[in-house]
Amino acid sequence: MRHYRQLTQEERYQISALKQLGYTQGQIAREVGRSPSTISRELRRNQGLDGYQAEAAQRLSDQRRQEARKRHKRIPELIAWIEARLREDWSPEQIAGYARAAGYPLVSHEWIYRHIQRDQEAGGDLYKHLRHQRKRYRKRYGSPERRGRIIDRVGIEERPAVVEERARIGDWEGDTVRGKRQSSLVTLVERKSRQVVIQKVNRATAEQTAAAIIDRLSAVASQVETITFDNGKEFAYHARVAEALDCKVYFARPYHSWERGANENMNGLIRQYFPKGTNFDQVTDEEVAEVERKLNMRPRKCLGYQAPIEVFCDSA
Repeated sequence: MRHYRQLTQEERYQISALKQLGYTQGQIAREVGRSPSTISRELRRNQGLDGYQAEAAQRLSDQRRQEARKRHKRIPELIAWIEARLREDWSPEQIAGYARAAGYPLVSHEWIYRHIQRDQEAGGDLYKHLRHQRKRYRKRYGSPERRGRIIDRVGIEERPAVVEERARIGDWEGDTVRGKRQSSLVTLVERKSRQVVIQKVNRATAEQTAAAIIDRLSAVASQVETITFDNGKEFAYHARVAEALDCKVYFARPYHSWERGANENMNGLIRQYFPKGTNFDQVTDEEVAEVERKLNMRPRKCLGYQAPIEVFCDSA
């Protein structure tokens, strides 16, 4: 296999002189002893406003090689940065999008997937941090509500229209992620920023659920305008939550999960860490807090590749 050899400055002087004499690219190639494609590429890449000048062409070539060496030196640093983000469970698309938004050296999500594949073939574990798509159970729309009625329930149809616009911080959605036994996770997602709060409860009773919500949202009570809950009986103490946080509480319609789309999507992300069948009695509060941290620090495409915590804090 023949390797490409850089043109020398002497060859560039020869090319410049022959071009001024009116030689064609093919004739120049024969005189210099180079291929026509090499001459064509040289004239295309290193020609200035005043035509092809040997000294200017040499400077352009030197600058290009210097930049290439700099990029080559940055590659290990870039790979280390990408792998660190993968271990934080960012998706390849999130990494590439964040890099573009932040002005970092560009890398495509396709390249990251190939890097993960090469790492796996070499015995690495980066692939374990990818989000695996699982079939999700879909509720049957139109089925009768079997969980009983919630006293003083206010439906989503009475919720102010501004909540739907995601134009302000302070509109939350709430649900629970059930475990194998009695313990569950209470999940709360702020609609505009996608900031999530996750709190484990020993039992998903109305009393424990309300206490968990009040405890976690009290610190940001000034940023709680509304909460829209699922229709589970664990939210039966909604009036207690509304009074403690000085907010309005609404309920989505039964089996209309898309009315709490941010929360439903977040619960799917949480299942990446705690699959169905997880016994939350065996999960520590520290492990739950670490998942919450990762999700709030992970850039989101819908936020222009900002992290939820950035949007939440910047809008406070």
